[in-house]
Amino acid sequence: MRAPDKALIELPDDAFLDRLQRGAFSYLTEYTNVQNGLVADTSRDGSPCSIAVVGFALSCYPIAVERGWMTRARAVALTLTTLRFFWSSPQGEESSATGMRGFYYHFLDMATGQRVWQCELSLVDTSLLIAGILTVGSYFSDEGGEAEIRELSDALYRRVDWAWAQNGQDTIAQGWKPECGFLHYGWEGYNEATIVYVLALGSPTHPVSRGSFGAWASTYQWENLLDVDVLYSGPLFTHLFSHAWIDYRVIRDQFMRDIGSDYFENSKHAIAIQREYAARNPGEYEGYGRDLWGITAGDGPGNSQLRESKRDRRFFGYMSRGAPYGPDDGTLAPWGMLATLPFGPDVALRGTRHLLTSYPQVLRHDRFSSGFNPTLARRGAGWLSNGWYGLDQGILVMMIENHRSGLIWKLTRACHAICEGLKGAGFQGGWLSSCP
Repeated sequence: MRAPDKALIELPDDAFLDRLQRGAFSYLTEYTNVQNGLVADTSRDGSPCSIAVVGFALSCYPIAVERGWMTRARAVALTLTTLRFFWSSPQGEESSATGMRGFYYHFLDMATGQRVWQCELSLVDTSLLIAGILTVGSYFSDEGGEAEIRELSDALYRRVDWAWAQNGQDTIAQGWKPECGFLHYGWEGYNEATIVYVLALGSPTHPVSRGSFGAWASTYQWENLLDVDVLYSGPLFTHLFSHAWIDYRVIRDQFMRDIGSDYFENSKHAIAIQREYAARNPGEYEGYGRDLWGITAGDGPGNSQLRESKRDRRFFGYMSRGAPYGPDDGTLAPWGMLATLPFGPDVALRGTRHLLTSYPQVLRHDRFSSGFNPTLARRGAGWLSNGWYGLDQGILVMMIENHRSGLIWKLTRACHAICEGLKGAGFQGGWLSSCP
């Protein structure tokens, strides 16, 4: 095992965060095709673009400008390249297109922008892309190229046919494929889809029906788990992704008004469950504890059954893990604790410093790996994911910034589309009362 980087671990909080935030951001520039603005899903050779990662990258360019990591001129040029690509790329029912009806395929060829892997036209990944597009539209407020950013941001959002994606149902579909049409499953139970509904309801051109959010919310599960009341969703990322863009503090929809809480507080409760679950550690996995947790979607050691720690265990590849219901195979996301900074900085920082002291190998070039599993011992160091994932790096940059300055939340609180979407979903109170 590599020796801990004591110089990093012992830095004051702000310097510690600055270094890790900048390290995560460097992925988004290193793995971007500057000819079209597409960003690779992972650092692995041959990785396609993930449109969700592009949404995170766009949102991170304003952060980089404010932090002095990128000139404003460079950020404007890269943003324009990206928006122009998505505006002019082929839209249609052809399987080789980039998208259809304003939506985009989940994974695109890094060079051509064409659909790869026969993937789906993805509602949630398009939503994360559009959230990034709206963010840059809010941030770049000058004339010249910045005016074009605002125009393209508005045009790209207006083109998305959210009503079509409702497919005549009460709720929104998860995706569509040219080979088989709409996918035969939808959103059920609380998860990261909040931002999908907010954007779909805020559309000035193709909104979904007003009752769609309530229809989805009717599938929520309010539970008491490990002595904590929570709107349940197992994987940690589902309690973070919408929050990267939307400040849910104090604002409440009907569901949260009825129970006297809000989605921000709910994420705090989900974090408390993760910590309690890790402390109880029913699977007796190595490393788990109140200061080492982060069970979520991510890379894993692979589909195999092995005998580790004198127990028969099964390990999974890339999948969505969760607590307390699982699945759980001892694989943790090293970035997970730090990404919860806005919900509890003391807990997030203490856990991250403990992680880097105990398992320094999870951080290379100041970037966290997607996953690690200390139970699966290999050469005495446990299993470690190969390379980096763009989603991990993007969410980390944004959540660190929301803790440090609230920049992204300030931008989206001033975004008319997001305000209208929240109101359409029944949210009231707090900052939403003075929303434009």
